[in-house]
Amino acid sequence: MRQAKPLPADIEDAMRREAVDLERLDREIYRQFDRDPLTPIVGLGPRAAKLAVFGRDPGRKEVEIGLPFVGAGGQKVRDALYRHRHGRPLPDFEASLSVGEDLFWINTVPYKPLGNKAWSMAVKRRFQPLVAALLMRQWSGDQIITLGREAFFWFGIGQTKEIRDALEAFWSRDDRFSVTHVTELTLDDGERKRFVLAPLPHPSPLNQRWFKRFPELLDRRLSTLDV
Repeated sequence: MRQAKPLPADIEDAMRREAVDLERLDREIYRQFDRDPLTPIVGLGPRAAKLAVFGRDPGRKEVEIGLPFVGAGGQKVRDALYRHRHGRPLPDFEASLSVGEDLFWINTVPYKPLGNKAWSMAVKRRFQPLVAALLMRQWSGDQIITLGREAFFWFGIGQTKEIRDALEAFWSRDDRFSVTHVTELTLDDGERKRFVLAPLPHPSPLNQRWFKRFPELLDRRLSTLDV
């Protein structure tokens, strides 16, 4: 079984501490798969990856496998990536893991919530400095495909009102899934980094408006971002 890239020890320890008292952590699912509920599910990837994929949080399949973006939504992303590169459907699960090895994978919160309902803003704020540090210090790239509203607006957490207003204005555009938005992320110590966000709808079957169009939209993103 493949394993995720190891986290820096200080960040993993901090994430485990933050997870100890998470009220909506789906501990039963972790128990079913004999997984430590305090172990963060973070994929990461090569430091020099040209692209990051930024999602909301892990689901049941991610807990089972111990890797992010391997459930139904993640497989939509990986299938589109495989089709973009090879011109044919994804053949099997192993290929879905291989095709993403050169990308950087990360979520807003690295733990599965009960009922797959989005974590509260309070929880996202708790993990934001740790996730931001991974994006800024473990990855040298700047192009990020964000999946869904939660992932896109994460980039406004703890940032200036100007940055939050710019994110709101961009999201209101009809062409938000075909153009990019440049933003800046600042850590508590003042370290800054510029990112190019390429938002897409969340690839969930429940997202009926966009679900069928998702492969086409992602393929366009991959072509435009030259991945």
